[in-house]
Amino acid sequence: MTLNILIAGASGKMGGTFVNTCHTTDALELVAATSRRFAGTFIEEALGVKNEGKPTFAYADVDHAIANSLAPIHIGVELTHPSTVYANTLSMIAAGIRPIIGATGLREDEEQDIDEKLRAKGLSGMLVPNFSVGAVLMMRFAAEASKYFDHAEVIELHHNQKADAPSGTSLRTLSLMAKARGNDFGASNGEEDERLLGARGGTGPGNIQVHSIRLPGLVAHQEVLFGSEGQLLTVRHDSFNRDCFMQGIVLCCEKISDLPSGLHHGLETVM
Repeated sequence: MTLNILIAGASGKMGGTFVNTCHTTDALELVAATSRRFAGTFIEEALGVKNEGKPTFAYADVDHAIANSLAPIHIGVELTHPSTVYANTLSMIAAGIRPIIGATGLREDEEQDIDEKLRAKGLSGMLVPNFSVGAVLMMRFAAEASKYFDHAEVIELHHNQKADAPSGTSLRTLSLMAKARGNDFGASNGEEDERLLGARGGTGPGNIQVHSIRLPGLVAHQEVLFGSEGQLLTVRHDSFNRDCFMQGIVLCCEKISDLPSGLHHGLETVM
């Protein structure tokens, strides 16, 4: 079965890469797209993506893209911005479209509302902070190491156009580490005098410090540092381009209909 895809945020760095992936993957058919930058044009022409099939008209918002799609949409891939991800996802659910949410920044109450609306519609949805298989393994290894180390800190590094901090990947990592160990990371740390506000980063689940770096030239990188007497363990993952995320998005598209209704967290759900 060919899966008809809507891409919200088709002209972004991730969205543009996925436009090309849709046209080179037999199982996927791009039928609808949104792009504030290229609204009113064919997205393939605007991005310079080779396309031997029908071009996809880009609309400024998800509601218009859904309403004007010439084919039924099975899956909506949300790759926009923290300010629009919630509303876009609700529009998809209302139209009976399964959402795969790659944009981060949802609040806990928004995630709960999405889950409830998905269940009411009998739909499955996914919230995926990172589509890289390597990043998922990095998080898994960090959670395993947390059973043996009680001191850890996370450094996440992204390009300087990323809107949210810390990243969804780092928050997911902290949650998995805290689940594995509890809330006692760094319990024996000495008293601190933070001379510059924020120098120690932010404190997340498990009482773990997380530090966000934003610099041009970076894509998506994270390292988790574990320390104990006389040793340091580093678990690190680097994404050097966005091609490494495409395998994960395709896998989510192929597997999402097999999941029970509700919102499912992480690429590991379908690995």
